[in-house]
Amino acid sequence: MSKTILITGSTDGIGLETAKKLAADGHVILLHGRSADKLAAAASAMPDGASVETYMADLSRPDAVRSLAKAVRDRHDSLDVLINNAGVYGTAETVTAEGLDMRFAVNTIAPYVLTRELLPIMGRGSRIVNLSSAAQAPVDLEALTGGKRLSDGAAYAQSKLALTMWSRSLADALGEDGPVVVAVNPGSLLGTKMVKAAFGTNGNDIGIGVDILSRAATSDEFASASGRYYDNDGRRFAFPHADAQDADKRESLMRTINGLV
Repeated sequence: MSKTILITGSTDGIGLETAKKLAADGHVILLHGRSADKLAAAASAMPDGASVETYMADLSRPDAVRSLAKAVRDRHDSLDVLINNAGVYGTAETVTAEGLDMRFAVNTIAPYVLTRELLPIMGRGSRIVNLSSAAQAPVDLEALTGGKRLSDGAAYAQSKLALTMWSRSLADALGEDGPVVVAVNPGSLLGTKMVKAAFGTNGNDIGIGVDILSRAATSDEFASASGRYYDNDGRRFAFPHADAQDADKRESLMRTINGLV
């Protein structure tokens, strides 16, 4: 059965290749990017006959995230899959207009806001797939709220653990009647633009990440995986960083995030 799937950050890398695969499988693909030119190029790269829509938004801006969600809701009564793929590591602008670290803003807060704004059109059979990472570090709440500056690596690792933690919290809050919410490490050092810029390596085959994201979006193995974390380095469901298992730390994080949004 054809599904309607929104993939953020889908104008290059894993996002684009996952969009191509899911489009080839017959699904309706909602592409997202920051550039009109890149969105047009991504749409033209889809398989012949694919059903594709394009949405432009700067995820570092909360108002743009909410506008993106509204644009999707205006065109669709239901959304089957949201893949929160967009992310940043090193960036020229490390602080947003609101004074937040760009990594926390794009990697943690934007997908949370987008997810909450789209929940009204996502039901029990829907799925929310959040792109986590093997890089996970304890979250400094002062840094999350913009009161402390971090290195690229520290900000990225903390933002990805924060994403993994809110994935578990949201899954618990929604329960069995809500969409499946999973956090997925698509694989370490895959050959994306981000990896090449950060580590100076061509990286591993991004098809590794495309495969797991496609499975997380549509396969039966993820149908009852809400609240879980999939580590594609080990090719299995696994435990993320210990802080994600700590209910008190998750609650503290959620209070802080909700205070920001």
